[in-house]
This record gives sequence, structure tokens and C-alpha cells, in this order.
Amino acid sequence: MFSLKGKVAVVTGASSGLGKQMARAMARQGASLVILARRYERLEEFKPELLELGAEKVLPIKCDVTSSEDINAAAEQAEKEFGKVDILLNCAGSSKDKGVTEMSDEEWDFTIATDETSVFKMTRAFAKIMQKNHYGRIINIASMYGLVGNTEIPTIAYHTSKGAVVNFTRAVAAELATDGITCNAICPGYFYTELTTAVLDTERFQDFAKRAVPMQRYGKEGELDAAVIFLASEEASYVTGAILPVDGGYTCI
Repeated sequence: MFSLKGKVAVVTGASSGLGKQMARAMARQGASLVILARRYERLEEFKPELLELGAEKVLPIKCDVTSSEDINAAAEQAEKEFGKVDILLNCAGSSKDKGVTEMSDEEWDFTIATDETSVFKMTRAFAKIMQKNHYGRIINIASMYGLVGNTEIPTIAYHTSKGAVVNFTRAVAAELATDGITCNAICPGYFYTELTTAVLDTERFQDFAKRAVPMQRYGKEGELDAAVIFLASEEASYVTGAILPVDGGYTCI
């Protein structure tokens, strides 16, 4: 079960963070990979590792996920190379962290464009390819902050964008169900990435996590893999519109 051999997976934000972790998970299951990011040189450096892990083929493409032009060009290149796309992992993201009374228009617009609108644009482009083959697995990386608020870090635009991704996932699942396409979201808790390390390593935040997370720790690299592999698999054919927290219990209390 859960082999992805013969499948083509597109992963955004694959030059760092959770996108890189998700690409490794797909490679270990034997998928061919289309890896997207703005930093093309990082993708090229990452390619040999993915092939060694078991990816059948790896196609790096420079792509700004806020640009419709870049996304449409990437979709065209992926389809030309492989003839299909089976799996889309929307992992790219960034955030300007401010509270509701302090956040500027520019900071709001940046976060919404990167974390929410990009998911729409990517899904629009690649779902069209999936529809041709009547098969697809769309997986959106949202956040536990898309399900709840928090009292430790003022980050209003991030909460808003990830909450939108959660309900976007449900809407897409309903729309595309008869096309053989599933759409689900994973809501990670606290995991180390380039964007989170500085905050997570502070003594103040470590104390907060021990109080707020029932497991009293951050997530470890690899602890998202099972969720994404399951949702990407043929075996998850009757799972759509699901919102899966992987957060050590943060959202259960």
C-alpha cells in the first residue's frame, strides 16, 4: 500500500522548510517530482538527493507562486514533460507577523497573496490537467492556526490566510469530486523551518509550547510524512474535504 510509483507529484516551496520535507516523503514512495520555488539553484542542489531517495525523475522549475504567469508556464512544462499530474502539494508560504491594529496594508497583502491566493492559482492551473485524466490528489498545507487563534504571537494575516485555505479545501473537494480529484488539507503544529526557528528556539516560546501542546514538544522532521503519503495515495480515494491536524494535540484542548 501507499506506493507512488508511476505518479507525478508537484510540490511548491520545495527549496526549504515543509516543502522540502514533503518532497522527500514523495521521493521515498517512488513518485516522479516537479519541484517549484523561486530559488532555482536550491532546487538543482536538491535534485540529486531526491533521486537517491527513490524518485523516478525530478524536474526543477523556477516559479513564483504569486505569479499566474509563472504558474501557468510551470503547469505547461510539467504536462509537456510527463503528460499528466497526479498529485499537487501546496506547501509554499510566508508571513508578516503583526497584530490586527499594527499590520500595514502591504504586510497583509503579502501574507494573503503568498499563503492563500497562491493556493487558488496553483490549484486552478494544475486541476485542469488532472481533469483530463479524471484523477488527482490535491493536498494543501494549512496550519493549526487556520483552525484557532492564539495568545502568544500576533499574526492576524497568517491566521486569516490559513483559515481561508481550510475552507478553500472543502469547496474544491466538493467541486471536483466527480472529476476523480480529492482535495484535503494538513494543519501542522509547531515544526522547525527557516521561518519558525528563531521563534521556536526562544526560552519563552518553549515554555509556552509545553503549556499549550499536550505532547509538550514541537513536531519532528518526518512526523508529517505519513499524513501526506496517505492523502496522496490511491488508497485514500474516498477521503476528500478532510482537514487533518498534525499538531501534538494543540487543537484538541
